[in-house]
Amino acid sequence: MLKYTEDHEWLRAEGDEIVVGITAHASEQLGDVVFIELPEEGREVEAGEEIVVIESVKAASDITAPVAGVITAVNGDLADNPGNVNSDAMASWFFRIKPSDASAMEGFMDEAAYQELIG
Repeated sequence: MLKYTEDHEWLRAEGDEIVVGITAHASEQLGDVVFIELPEEGREVEAGEEIVVIESVKAASDITAPVAGVITAVNGDLADNPGNVNSDAMASWFFRIKPSDASAMEGFMDEAAYQELIG
């Protein structure tokens, strides 16, 4: 089940972790992504904390942690090949986080609500 944030991140629960990436809409808005700085594994983060830096030919942007927790994995391939976000945003996850609160996914938008947001 996918959920979405107002910051155009997608979230997918896998076991006791949440996999996080950006939506195709966000990828289109950024343009060609040329650099991604990922957080360190094991880092404890708060919800709303800036943890990823994305640079594209158009702009620089930050991704914030959607929930509080610990970063359990990062997609190193994405750091080496940032353009993968443009070719398939939904397959190009950024990091996995083990949330501090097991019910962390409950407050986010479903697909219909996200589509309404981006209109």
